[in-house]
Amino acid sequence: MTSARPPKLRKQRFATDADIEIKGGYTASDAPTTEAPPAGEFPYTRGVQATMYRGQLWTMRQYAGFGTAAESNRRYKYLLAQGGKGLSVAFDLPTQMGRDSDHPMARGEVGRVGVAIDSIEDMRVLFDGIPLADVSTSMTINATAATLLALYIAVGEEQGTPAAQLRGTIQNDILKEYIARGTYIYPPAGSMRLITDTFTYCAAHVPQWNTVSISGYHIREAGSDAVQEVAFTLANGIAYVEAAIAAGLDVDDFAPRLSFFFNVHNNFLEEVSKFRAARALWARIMRDRFGAKNPKSQMLRFHSQTAGVTLQAQQPLVNIARVTLQALASVLGGTQSLHTNSYDEALGLPTEEAARIALRTQQVIGNESGVADFIDPLGGSWAVEAMTAEIEKRVGEYFAKLEQLGGMVKAIEQGYPQREIERRAYEHQRAVERNERIVVGVNEFVMTEETEVPVATIDPELEGEQVRRLTALRGRRNAAEHARALKALDDAAAATGNLVEPIVGAVKASATVGEIADVLRARFGEYRPAG
Repeated sequence: MTSARPPKLRKQRFATDADIEIKGGYTASDAPTTEAPPAGEFPYTRGVQATMYRGQLWTMRQYAGFGTAAESNRRYKYLLAQGGKGLSVAFDLPTQMGRDSDHPMARGEVGRVGVAIDSIEDMRVLFDGIPLADVSTSMTINATAATLLALYIAVGEEQGTPAAQLRGTIQNDILKEYIARGTYIYPPAGSMRLITDTFTYCAAHVPQWNTVSISGYHIREAGSDAVQEVAFTLANGIAYVEAAIAAGLDVDDFAPRLSFFFNVHNNFLEEVSKFRAARALWARIMRDRFGAKNPKSQMLRFHSQTAGVTLQAQQPLVNIARVTLQALASVLGGTQSLHTNSYDEALGLPTEEAARIALRTQQVIGNESGVADFIDPLGGSWAVEAMTAEIEKRVGEYFAKLEQLGGMVKAIEQGYPQREIERRAYEHQRAVERNERIVVGVNEFVMTEETEVPVATIDPELEGEQVRRLTALRGRRNAAEHARALKALDDAAAATGNLVEPIVGAVKASATVGEIADVLRARFGEYRPAG
């Protein structure tokens, strides 16, 4: 009698994207022995609200911005009319880097990857007909975050909405720019001063504003795995908290307005577990390391966005399936707001149809799938609980290494997180090239003839129009008021005064984003990475 052959497996080793071994089957012995408390209770593994989406759905916030302020304004109104609940603004590279549209370094980049904002006039147009009292606005901006917030405050006041009533978020996360993205201007010391000054100013004047969105998104886009995304993002958060406390702020005065921004990839259960682990880790960091007593200071609230790096130019309609899978993982992981990428983003800026389908994807999950009726529906799954605990453990190992290096800022200066991300990115790409990781339409299930999809284009005349508007503004503003406002900012930068107040004064005097950045460049210098 012959013995039964063992079943044939698809591959020799099963592991997540972060190289966590996946068992063939999980039992109760694989999960932590202590059950996580219910949602709404420390350490918030199961969610930050007791009722989660039974109270209200996550904010469906579509990221958009391109060309001129007028063009972007039309897209925002379209998305709001389609049922979007919040705005998310993408800025072009000159705006992100503190260069006006007529600067030589801005040539060819004006309005290309986001909207061009040079002055308060552009900001007025961007939000024309959109009452800022009624919407929550997220702005993906870092080095010039304080200036764009000042512009938003000024336009809100012109609409009759005081700063205390404005709701939204600025990304304002400069550390991840040094690690992964590159849109920095000043060295770390000057950048951290701007961030902590923003914390202080908003605590007093804009209390409903999230003053930083500590971003793992771009760390993941640069090639990190899920464990590194959580480890380096939370380590950046620790650095911001330390800087704010060193500046004299009480942790419970600013920590409730900290928020996070995470990526979400295709490895479904790992992504769900990642979010659960991040919440528990941050809660313990804030309570045990920083002594935060306010429960809101201990809660990790996060926005999520589906993974741009996973979108493929080949067979682009297949990206709809990827985005749906990622969005569902984000919801089951307990996100507070979500942006779903459009299927055509590997080819160009999203068309209106693609952006609408991306939004409808969220609406179907929220209103048809039934998952929003459950609170942490995957909690208690042996596989998910085991994965959550393993991610926490591996993140803790990274924390120990970062402490050895002197903390996150010193680790960045030594290039440690950058090297770790580069290593994982290389390993992932090699696995794809060897067909050890299957990417549908790229290294398997390839089509010889691709289906063409419409691609959005930018009007080549846009840059000239933007420069002409900027020149006209400079010609009609009050020169004396403008000079006084920039002098007040320079005086504050030379001393120890809060920088946000004079920046608000400068934008009201029609100073441009580039002019404000140049004042701070003269005082802080410009960052040049070592090597």
